[in-house]
Amino acid sequence: MVLGEDHRVRVGRETIRLWLRAEGLVWRRPRPTIRPKDPDRERKLAALRALLNRLPPDETAVFMDEVDVNLNPKVGCMWMKRGEQATVETPGTNEKRYLAGSIHWRTGRVILTEGKTKEGRGAALFLRHLDDLRRAFRHYKVIHVICDNAGFHKPDKSKAVRAYLAEWSGRIVLHYLPTYSPDCNPVERVWWRLREAVTRNHRCKTMQELLDLTFDWFETRTYFRVRTGIYDKAPEK
Repeated sequence: MVLGEDHRVRVGRETIRLWLRAEGLVWRRPRPTIRPKDPDRERKLAALRALLNRLPPDETAVFMDEVDVNLNPKVGCMWMKRGEQATVETPGTNEKRYLAGSIHWRTGRVILTEGKTKEGRGAALFLRHLDDLRRAFRHYKVIHVICDNAGFHKPDKSKAVRAYLAEWSGRIVLHYLPTYSPDCNPVERVWWRLREAVTRNHRCKTMQELLDLTFDWFETRTYFRVRTGIYDKAPEK
């Protein structure tokens, strides 16, 4: 239409398709991303870079986030015989469980905390995960936890978080990513791999079976790639 109306060039649709393919283009669904909206994004990232690049030996940092595991599988692409469409059975009534996870900045080790039945993504799960981090990294004097801006992660919005930080003052220090920036959290890549390897198209009939499969997968993949170009830039002096 553009060629015909703007340039008076008549060409068929299949010719256009051949041209596009010749240029390496394919027809597929794009991946949705969240547009950065935080006006202080660069300032906050610079502060995090400075923190990570200047960590003393007796202090450490983790990137933290929660993920949901659903009994109703998310259907996606998979290998199947040509001409035969594979099927994925779904239980119909969904059951959901949340996991809290952190990836260690220095080693890529992942620490997981399992949510309780019918427990949502909230302060209770977050604080239990902080307890797990204290035990896992007990040889460090300070643990810097970098997380998103959910209200239950912040002491000014959650009394439970405020009381916890008062009790463990100096041992746990919270830092926050720029708003709307999952691309800045390396643990998001761990969740992506979990979905690709375990939860997408799964055939588990019970939540416990799915959780067992999930934790078995993590047992064989304790360490993940954590480095990202976002934090490789040297901090300003």
